[in-house]
Amino acid sequence: MKVVITGGAGFIGLNLARAIVKRGTLTGPSGRPEEVDSILLFDQVVPDQLPEGLDERVTMQAGDISDRDTVFGLVDRDDISVFHLASVVSGGGEKDFDLAMRVNLDGGRHVFEAARARKGLPRVVFASSVAVFGGSAMPKTVGDTTKQTPQTTYGMTKTIGELMINDYSRKGFFDGRSVRLPTIFIRPGKPNAAASSFASGVIREPLAGEECILPVKADVQMALLGYRNAVEGFIRLHEADGESIGGDRAVVLPSRTYTVAEMIEGVKRVAAANNIQLGPGTVKPDPVIEAIVAGWATHSEAPRAEALGLSNDESLDRVIQDYIDDFMPPR
Repeated sequence: MKVVITGGAGFIGLNLARAIVKRGTLTGPSGRPEEVDSILLFDQVVPDQLPEGLDERVTMQAGDISDRDTVFGLVDRDDISVFHLASVVSGGGEKDFDLAMRVNLDGGRHVFEAARARKGLPRVVFASSVAVFGGSAMPKTVGDTTKQTPQTTYGMTKTIGELMINDYSRKGFFDGRSVRLPTIFIRPGKPNAAASSFASGVIREPLAGEECILPVKADVQMALLGYRNAVEGFIRLHEADGESIGGDRAVVLPSRTYTVAEMIEGVKRVAAANNIQLGPGTVKPDPVIEAIVAGWATHSEAPRAEALGLSNDESLDRVIQDYIDDFMPPR
């Protein structure tokens, strides 16, 4: 079978591809485990060389997700699964409404229509977000049945994507499921346009001996999930039987809540255990980022995800140590 990952050159997309390469099989439209013989990573920009951890089954293609013909060219087999991760993220969506609508809504519909056009019942896994929640009526703890009241353009487009996944699945066009992601950390590399980027930066930059400029105060709370369990969550939700998910295909992933101050203390503990000299941190509030983050849920519950076998992190320190082991050069 073939696997298409849109947004495949991003952090989660690449690590998802590595995990699928390692597994070798996924449940196909037949409902049985099928050998994965082709993985296509599609993104706006792709690297010149195949990243580490991938093999000859993997190809990369650059293009525009909002171009219908391009997307239909990606989903070109009946024995296929699609992980749709491509998106304009929160901060970027607030700066450019039209771009978010074109990429997130038009692009998403092209992906769904391309899957619908295939014979059989391909599985489509959509990367959503807890940004579908928000507003003054949002409870302190959100979950699978919390009313969707997004307060960002990004969250609005994710809400619409979830509703399309539900309806396309109800109609029997494909077998869809939506992964409601909390903030995923710790992402290597440079900060991106996501308003939540500081949740990785507060750990990543100091570990690299660099200064971290924090756009929020230390008492800000974040619901977080480590990247290892996020990738595993995509795969486990793909593998779950559709009937076990039910009519509402949107599943909140597990998370743990930390303040920025707790994250700072965590990186200090783990750095000391690894003999790493940390770079400094400076609080420089950004009113735009603060306003976006203030509208997010700080706590979540995920009973459906847990019933489906999706894992939460062991601890903050464990995620930081995983990042050191996976992405930092040997000391």
